[in-house]
Amino acid sequence: MAETYNENLLKVLRLTREMLATADEGDRDRNDDSCGILYGILRDMAYRLRSLAEEECQNHKNTGKWPDEVEVTLTNSQERD
Repeated sequence: MAETYNENLLKVLRLTREMLATADEGDRDRNDDSCGILYGILRDMAYRLRSLAEEECQNHKNTGKWPDEVEVTLTNSQERD
């Protein structure tokens, strides 16, 4: 995929997976409630960003800006990992 705008969307999707993993790890290892709040916010923002990035990927597909050979698995934005 040569288009930078599509590559950046894929980067955002990768970052959201990292954000979710970090939130899970942090929540598991936290030692107080304020850390739990922090990791909860991180998790919420990851889901929101993922939803926005997936919508934008779909928009690019609909307008022919997304190459057919690059597959992105879109999740239902209401689902949680």
